[in-house]
Amino acid sequence: MATIYKPFLNDDVTSTRTLLHESIPVTGTIVSGTYGTFGNEDNIKNYSHGMFQSVYDYPYLSSSSNHIFDITCGYSSDSPLSKTTSADNSKKTAVYNQMAQVLAGHDVSGSIRKFDADGDLSSGPKHEEVYFLNFSRLLAKDEIKKGTFSLTLMTGSAFGTPGSATVTISDTGADSSYKTNSPAGEYGLLKKGATNVGLLYYQTGIAVLTASVFGASQMESDAELVTAVLSGSTIQANANALRHRVKDISFNNTTELNSTIYFCRVNHNEYNYSANPTYTSGSRVRVKNNTIDNPVSYITTVGLYSADNELLATAKLSEPLKKDPTNEMILRVRLDY
Repeated sequence: MATIYKPFLNDDVTSTRTLLHESIPVTGTIVSGTYGTFGNEDNIKNYSHGMFQSVYDYPYLSSSSNHIFDITCGYSSDSPLSKTTSADNSKKTAVYNQMAQVLAGHDVSGSIRKFDADGDLSSGPKHEEVYFLNFSRLLAKDEIKKGTFSLTLMTGSAFGTPGSATVTISDTGADSSYKTNSPAGEYGLLKKGATNVGLLYYQTGIAVLTASVFGASQMESDAELVTAVLSGSTIQANANALRHRVKDISFNNTTELNSTIYFCRVNHNEYNYSANPTYTSGSRVRVKNNTIDNPVSYITTVGLYSADNELLATAKLSEPLKKDPTNEMILRVRLDY
């Protein structure tokens, strides 16, 4: 325990912020169920409530499995599909309203905003029938890195049956044109070519994919198929249908590392004696052979204390540093959080 304490000055403490990125590839063979080991889709977990479906990287009953993402779908109460007697109708509108409330917020009248196609919250086109991909914290970490997201889907003659052609949906360019008007943080536009087909919320790790993405270009024949599945099938069936179309998902995640750096300055006339009781024998300093010799100590540990001298943290040096009145040093201590 220290017996001499030295307070930090304002210039002795500084803070830094570092962003670390990791490439995350999610192969469609695991997601779609075509991977040989999971041919029976025992890495897909369905729930009795039927509100969403979870995808794992290994059979979900295994202790070594990791949760990858959840899939669900829904539509606005203003959507024509909500007026039908569709399967899970109330669940689908509830899912849409819940996700819109969290991600898009409320307007000035207190009504839940719909997902805006161009992100400007104007009276323009809205995404009223959507699929949600909610990526786990394990993959997305603190946020998805802007401009790195890519989702490749396969076309086909039936919504749940993939074909050979593909389309790619991405947030290209979002690193310089993302939106900040969401209560959930920053988000970007997902595009198929030049067409807005969804939204990607970076801090929450949620992709919102409009069902109309299947109604243009190579997926023209899918429009009615998707409408029929979205309105006439359960959320679980919709999750299966979309999942079987996934060929590849990739993005970079972001880990925000905050650090406080303490510069512990040791002047020439400080800490030249050890507080270890074995440093002295009787009235003599063990490391001094003659009374005129300089005192010597070896610094091995730095302790950070509170204002009332309670030990809060310690930092160990890789090797002892010799200290005597002829030298000075600055020890740099970094706390990451």
